[in-house]
Amino acid sequence: MSDTPFGFGLPPEEPEDGDDGKQKGGHGGSQGPANPFGFGAGGGGGENPFAAMFGSLNPGDLGAAFQQLGQMLSYEGGPVNWDMAKDIARQTVARGTADGTKDASVGPAERAAVQEALRLADLWLDGVTSLTSGSGSEVAWSRAEWVEATLPVWKDLVDPVAERVGAAMGDVLPEEMQAMAGPLLGMMRSMGGAMFGTQIGQAVGVLAGEVVGSTDIGLPLGPVGKAALLPINIAAFGSGLGVPEDEVRLYLALREAAHQRLFSHVPWLRSHLFGAVEGYARGIKVDTAKLEDAVGQLDPTHPEQLQEALQQGMFQPEDTPAQKAALARLETALALVEGWVDAVVHAAAAPHLPSADALRETLRRRRASGGPAEQTFATLLGLELRPRRLRDASRLWASLTDARGLDGR
Repeated sequence: MSDTPFGFGLPPEEPEDGDDGKQKGGHGGSQGPANPFGFGAGGGGGENPFAAMFGSLNPGDLGAAFQQLGQMLSYEGGPVNWDMAKDIARQTVARGTADGTKDASVGPAERAAVQEALRLADLWLDGVTSLTSGSGSEVAWSRAEWVEATLPVWKDLVDPVAERVGAAMGDVLPEEMQAMAGPLLGMMRSMGGAMFGTQIGQAVGVLAGEVVGSTDIGLPLGPVGKAALLPINIAAFGSGLGVPEDEVRLYLALREAAHQRLFSHVPWLRSHLFGAVEGYARGIKVDTAKLEDAVGQLDPTHPEQLQEALQQGMFQPEDTPAQKAALARLETALALVEGWVDAVVHAAAAPHLPSADALRETLRRRRASGGPAEQTFATLLGLELRPRRLRDASRLWASLTDARGLDGR
């Protein structure tokens, strides 16, 4: 897993927190590329939109492939080709996970079990938090449905970063050179949108095979007021734990319902988290001398050169104080969110679920080895969520509960 924002170079080094901080290189799942958002080198041809497009074609498919290539190069939308992202995310989901699990529509029995678990979770949470239920409906999603439901929020999250990277690339050329290089710059923008779309589509497709709900990465990705779980991924999460499936489902339902309450009753929290991402984007700067040299060497008749340049860190952002401050704000906020959810869920689950402690520890190990949240923020922003920071936040909320009670917390 690349720890670089969109694969554009190395993030600032952070001190490790002892053994608990040794999570670099870990993976939360076994599906897909090891570098979903980044443009760095990864497994197979999945990192390259051209390889993804042509790699397994029969001669009879070439016409459709060239049509897709033409659509990619004629793209004139925003910084990310979201139509391509959606298509690639769905294709990634359709291929299934590395363990052979294929996506499937949610059946009536699974849907009923999810709805019952989320409703029971809300009842248990009523006894441990003064925040009332934050969900108006309970749904069970397939992986493909998770992709469809969360793409609008991914757009809000990713566009500011991609737009700033694109602007930084364009800003390095003088006006007279921009006029001369107009066609090349236009093609680069189209290709950049396609490459961002490819990488983000792959990332969303990979995450769809791992997340268990709409808030699994610590952000509200789904529609407001809709608590959602993915039965197929819950089954995969619980496999081999030796814990009854009903207990696993209930524990994860508690986490989903707790997130929903927090984001519903703290309305500024979502904008604060997304604002930190935008703050990071505003701090992106590019090494202009390096970029000018690299752009001058690009051959527009060989678009794969842009991919190679990206892999080599051609557009590596400079480390700026603004970025450091934005990442610190985001890490702190995410840690506080996770800490609150962890403390509240444990208080609600412990009296009812014999495996509450074991499931809590399993989720902590999942985060330490690179779960969905860690993958997302490491590859999108170069942010490493440190396990000790998350545990400290959980202890803080537990201490506040002891000192001030539920309302004071």
